[in-house]
Amino acid sequence: MTSSSHSSSPAPISAAIPPAISTAVSTAVSTAVSTATASPIPTSPVLAEVVRSGFVEGRHRGSLVVLAADGSVETAWGEVTAPVFPRSSNKPMQAAAVLRAGLDLSGERLALAAASHSGEAFHLDLVRTMLDEHGLTPDHLQAPPDLPLDPVEAEAYLASGRVRDRLAMNCSGKHTAMLAASALNGWPLASYLDPDHPLQQLVAEGVRDASGEDVVHVGTDGCGAPLLALSLTGLARAFRQFVLAEPGTPERRVADAMRAHPEYVAGTRRPDTWLMRALPGVLSKMGAEAVQAVALPDGRALAFKIDDGASRALGPVLARVLRTMGVESDVLARLEDVPLLGGGVRVGEIRAAF
Repeated sequence: MTSSSHSSSPAPISAAIPPAISTAVSTAVSTAVSTATASPIPTSPVLAEVVRSGFVEGRHRGSLVVLAADGSVETAWGEVTAPVFPRSSNKPMQAAAVLRAGLDLSGERLALAAASHSGEAFHLDLVRTMLDEHGLTPDHLQAPPDLPLDPVEAEAYLASGRVRDRLAMNCSGKHTAMLAASALNGWPLASYLDPDHPLQQLVAEGVRDASGEDVVHVGTDGCGAPLLALSLTGLARAFRQFVLAEPGTPERRVADAMRAHPEYVAGTRRPDTWLMRALPGVLSKMGAEAVQAVALPDGRALAFKIDDGASRALGPVLARVLRTMGVESDVLARLEDVPLLGGGVRVGEIRAAF
């Protein structure tokens, strides 16, 4: 049995839309579809998958380039010639600039100048020492106050009653080196982060030389320093140049210091440290927003970026691409082991998808 209130069909939704609005919406949709068809946005390949309880619940897309020993492009997935912000993967080039400026750094001090340190006690102690050696104080640092980058260190830091501090910021070693180079040359200290500052001009020159590319965009990094955009291919090329540079050159001095003292480049619980400790001669540096660059001692190199900036995908992708390059080491299993937890127990993982 039906009532009259249910016997008639409802009026189409379009009937309630005024004709002028309906026409405008139709035109906008048609234009958007036409534009999308004419200029499709490139889709990056899936580099990693998020697997929970046997179910793929997410995917991380990105771009990756591998250079052969002669510097030619051996593998290219996604967009590897468009500029990206390498973030802290640019730090070896920034450290080389302070050497070109005449600052005499070596060993742990030079490694710390190229570091995204974890904020462990030995990192902070050396930053304080370097400041004192060059007549500087923490007040000269223009990096923002922060907590240690390593979560374990951050918890201990807060538990001790300390607060965010410029020394604890992971770039404090780089900033100290930049200030010391500026003080040595009589360059202004207050403006050492200005892109037009003589030191930052040396950085830009070094980035261009190492990458073989012009810098097409300059931004501001999380620490306040100028951030120079490069393609992933240019970034890989720069790392290749650093490991193949002649001994005694700024590039080689930086590469040698980083490889000899990787715990100062990163920290005791960080993948860059693990990789450079386990594979002698390898140069490795990650950057924020999921950027990674690596060069092998024979001149092969790689660089990749995860589009969504998820750093949890870095280890699995890095381990897989190194395996495809013929690298075998127990450290790869350590890098690629990124578990997902459910109820406090392992129920899945982040895994490479190529």
